[in-house]
Amino acid sequence: MIKKIPYLFAVMTLLSSCGGGTPLSDSTSKEPIKVTDMIGREVTIDVKGDYRVVCLGAGALRLYSYVGNLDLLCGVEDIDNPEKSFMWQSTSRPYFDAYKDKFKNLPSCGLGGPNAQAPEFEKILECRPNIIISEFEDVAIANDIQEKVGVPVVTLKYGKQTVFDPLVEQSIELLGTIFHTTDRSKALVSYIDAARTDLGNRTKDVKEEDKPSLYLGCLGNYGVQDIYMSCVNYPIFKASNIKNVLDDKGLNPGFQKMDKEFLTTLDADKIILDASGISVFKTTYEEDKEFFDNLKAFKNNEVYLQMPYNAYYTNLETALMDAYFDASVAYPKQFKDLDMENKYNEILETFVGKRCYDEVKAKPASYGGFQKIDFTTFFD
Repeated sequence: MIKKIPYLFAVMTLLSSCGGGTPLSDSTSKEPIKVTDMIGREVTIDVKGDYRVVCLGAGALRLYSYVGNLDLLCGVEDIDNPEKSFMWQSTSRPYFDAYKDKFKNLPSCGLGGPNAQAPEFEKILECRPNIIISEFEDVAIANDIQEKVGVPVVTLKYGKQTVFDPLVEQSIELLGTIFHTTDRSKALVSYIDAARTDLGNRTKDVKEEDKPSLYLGCLGNYGVQDIYMSCVNYPIFKASNIKNVLDDKGLNPGFQKMDKEFLTTLDADKIILDASGISVFKTTYEEDKEFFDNLKAFKNNEVYLQMPYNAYYTNLETALMDAYFDASVAYPKQFKDLDMENKYNEILETFVGKRCYDEVKAKPASYGGFQKIDFTTFFD
C-alpha cells in the first residue's frame, strides 16, 4: 500500500484552520498596496473602510469564493444568482452550489455568461463597489472599467492547464494578498501542489509496457461536444503519467476533433467520456451502435464517465476530482487504498468548504457521477 504524503496531511490541517472556502479577511482599511495583476497592469489598492467587491467575467467569482470573504460581495452576475440562472443549474458548479444562498439576495452587477462579453457599467455602478475582480483578460477593458467606475480593477487568469496551471495558483495567491487571506490562499495552492505530487508519485514507476492506452471523448469546448472531441497533451492525464492514445500521433497540443475512421485506428484500451457531451453522444451511439460496440474499449466494458469541469470556466475542484478518477481508471492498483468518494468529498471541502459530492453527482448533467458505464442500461 502506498503511504500518504505527510505534507498533504499538513496542508489539510492548515486548510481546516482557515475555514475551508469562506475565510474571513481583514476588511478594514490598510496602507495602500500595489499589485501587478495577471495581465501585467500595476494596480494601486487604497480602500478606506470595508471592501465592497464585485466579480466580473467567467470564473472571477469562483476564484474569489475560494479565498475571499463572501460577506464583502456587494453584487453578483445573474448567472451566479440561483433565482435568475435556471438554465445553468443542471450542471454542477460547486462554488455556486455551496454559496448560492449567499448570492441570491445580492443585486445584479451584470448578466454574465457566454452571451455577456462586456461589462455592464450601469449595473456595476449601482452596486457601489470599491474594488473589482475581473476575468476579462484584456488590458483595454480593465482600464476602461477602472476609468468609468473609478475603483481599482484586478484581472485574474486561469490559463489552459485546468487545475494544474501556474496562472491559477498565481491568481489565487494574488487574491490572498489583496484581501489579507494569505494563509488560506497559500494553503490552497499547497494542496493543489501536494495532490499533483501524490498523483505523480503513485504512477511514476508504472512501466511503459504496462500502461493501457486511454482516449478521452466528449470534452466540452465552446459548448457540448460528441465523442470525437478530445485533447492532445491533456493536462489531467499528464499529471498521472497516463498514456494518452493521441500523444504520439503528431497532432498539435490542445483540443482536437477526430473523425470516425481515425477513432477506429486508435482503438484505445480504455475510453473516458466527459459527462458534458453525453447528451450528444447518446444520439451518435444509438445511430451507429454496432460501430461503437466493436471498439476494443466498448467490447471489454472499459468505458468510463468523468464529471464536466467546464461551466463558466474551469471548476478547479471538479478538474482535480477528474484527475484522481482518471488515474484510478488507468492504474486501479495504484489507487486501491483510496476511498474515492471520500477523496472527492475531501477535495470539495478543501475548495468550497462543503462535502457535497452527493449533490454534484445528483445534478442531471452529471448522470450519476463517476462510474464505469454499462451501456445496456445507461441511456435508459
